[in-house]
Amino acid sequence: MAYVISEPCIGTKDTSCVEVCPVDCIHPTPDEADFDQRDQLYIDPEECIDCDACVEACPVDAITSEDQVPTEWQRYIAINADYYKNVAT
Repeated sequence: MAYVISEPCIGTKDTSCVEVCPVDCIHPTPDEADFDQRDQLYIDPEECIDCDACVEACPVDAITSEDQVPTEWQRYIAINADYYKNVAT
């Protein structure tokens, strides 16, 4: 089960999670072209290995496991996955 980045990331985009991810599944990174155009960061559900490193690193508690995403943020499960279907290379 993958982790999901939700609403608290919007406008913050702290990249502490990017730095600790051992499989490089959180994007966009500051050196990617679309970083400034995105409101938040996204976790690739296919690449995430559920290591929990990003959860501990996130200063705004925006990352939860997919099965623990609060009801009001359930749409972020699809938002994270759709980023990789539509944008990421």
